[in-house]
Amino acid sequence: YPINAPPQDRPVRLYCDGIYDLFHYGHARALEQAKKSFPNVYLMVGMCNDAETHSRKGKTVLTENERYESMRHCRWVDEVITDAPWVITQEFIDEHEIDFVCHDDLPYASSECDDVYAFVKDQGRFLPTQRTDGVSTSDLITRIVRDYDKYLRRNLERGMSPKELNISFLKEQELNIQKHMAEIREQI
Repeated sequence: YPINAPPQDRPVRLYCDGIYDLFHYGHARALEQAKKSFPNVYLMVGMCNDAETHSRKGKTVLTENERYESMRHCRWVDEVITDAPWVITQEFIDEHEIDFVCHDDLPYASSECDDVYAFVKDQGRFLPTQRTDGVSTSDLITRIVRDYDKYLRRNLERGMSPKELNISFLKEQELNIQKHMAEIREQI
């Protein structure tokens, strides 16, 4: 797909959208790519609220306010647009005076269409970014779930109560037994 020439007399207004749950270096690298795509860029990041996100993608780890605030602290971002739409429209692009939309170039389907960015690509207003291999929010969550008992033991040792961790008395005892077994193995 063709890409239009950027404006020369003002900052290029770029828009990236996403959930950005558990903001990580893969997210930051995509935003850095967008910010550095032209010499003079104003980068806006749109993020959906929790209700929209949870209904379409499932539960997030961070709340919408935690996600918004994390993004505000990213050095590449000039503006965070809260309560952004799940699927951008021409009206949204016009309202925010967006020159280009930046995202990885995989087609993202919705219930309305096969690629939510198709109309932007057709207008020559889509700038692809590259995904960072080896890191994703799903990978981070999988790592935590895989090592669930280790993190529970660690937090119990740091003084958190079983109630704070939402674990039963039996689970607490199981973790204590695992801890004692590990100590015995170390002594052998």
